[in-house]
Amino acid sequence: MTERLVLFTESASGPAYGLDEEIIRGAGGTLQSAAASSQAERSEMARAADVLIVGSAAMTRDFLSGLPRLKGIVRSGIGVDTVDVPAATDLGIVVANVPDFCRHEVAEHTLALMFAVARKIARNDRSVRSGQWRGLIATQIIPIYRLSGRTLGVVGMGKIGQMVAQKAQALGMKVFGYDPYLPPAVAAAIGVPLLTLDELLRQADVVSLHTPLIPETRHLINARTLALMKPHSLLINVARGPIVDEVALRAALESGHLAGAGLDVLEQEPPAPSNELFKLENVVFTSHYASASVEAYADLRRQVSEQAAEILQGKFPYNLVNREVMSLPQCRLGQKEN
Repeated sequence: MTERLVLFTESASGPAYGLDEEIIRGAGGTLQSAAASSQAERSEMARAADVLIVGSAAMTRDFLSGLPRLKGIVRSGIGVDTVDVPAATDLGIVVANVPDFCRHEVAEHTLALMFAVARKIARNDRSVRSGQWRGLIATQIIPIYRLSGRTLGVVGMGKIGQMVAQKAQALGMKVFGYDPYLPPAVAAAIGVPLLTLDELLRQADVVSLHTPLIPETRHLINARTLALMKPHSLLINVARGPIVDEVALRAALESGHLAGAGLDVLEQEPPAPSNELFKLENVVFTSHYASASVEAYADLRRQVSEQAAEILQGKFPYNLVNREVMSLPQCRLGQKEN
């Protein structure tokens, strides 16, 4: 069997990226991991690859056009916003992802941020550490409102959004959803009425974002849509930073229109120390780790490895993103090496 190369060209030190070499070898492949310092260096490394494992590096049309050997890309996560999928399709390259990765983790993190903001936990933690045990409760912690009985608006009702909805229902929250691509029957099956975005924003006490980053969702939450939100409502974002216009969000928080926000993602990552949102006491931040757990990373490693192996064997991966490539004559799966 001819040995083929599976390549990961980003930092491979994190727990998510130790792929299963036995699975790769079983498909006649060799796994290599080497962090590229630039797109040019990544391009040089990738010229020998049959399969690329992709984290956050940009897979542009120009980049992919210089890789005539490449047969497939496997995204080590859910979103494929870093991959030019139409370009990959035009070139006959299959693209795969792990769409059920970290559903429980992100849903749990969403609820954790929601509680942290609503209960003002981070603010009170800082007070306790500074030696103020109860002095700030009357002036900065109160008012606090219970979440049970409140309304959650889930923007993006994919697998994670649906799990957030179900967990929130178990807490006694009323849940509405917005997703123009979701069949109403799917939402009805879990008891979540679908509304327009504007209707959802007007009714929700907490708005939680779970959409992919695509042109239609960039700055979906902006000055206009923030103004529609209920006074003293909360915003949670565990999706992608650019879905929210941070300038407009800061204004809504500073004015008191929003009571608080929980952000696992930001428009710039890592953020500049001068980010104006850092000055606000009513925002809780986490460092884009909502997906993290031992179990989620084990699932991710296995599914990425299995799909890389399928591509090496000339098979379509089981989580194929660009299904239209299957019928194209330029599809590179099964083509003989030059």
